[in-house]
Amino acid sequence: MKKKPQRSCVSCRTVRDKNELLRVVVTPDGDVVYDPTGKLAGRGAYLCRNEACITAELKKAAKLSKGLKKPLTEDEIKALAKSLLESIKGE
Repeated sequence: MKKKPQRSCVSCRTVRDKNELLRVVVTPDGDVVYDPTGKLAGRGAYLCRNEACITAELKKAAKLSKGLKKPLTEDEIKALAKSLLESIKGE
């Protein structure tokens, strides 16, 4: 039986299966985007699929910035918050 990849949420540090988390990635162009497929090229960080983790982390974005190894701007944080919250409400 094949092992499922495990990742941890940058906000609450809970370890879960990779497909249970939301992936945020810094693309090679330097853009910060939500990656619904989990396969985009670039440096990634993961967040839980619950609104509490997403909103708590995006208020400061310190842990997410550290995980992505890139400081986030206000515009990037707002765009991420919108796309991440829309993705969990669409489930």
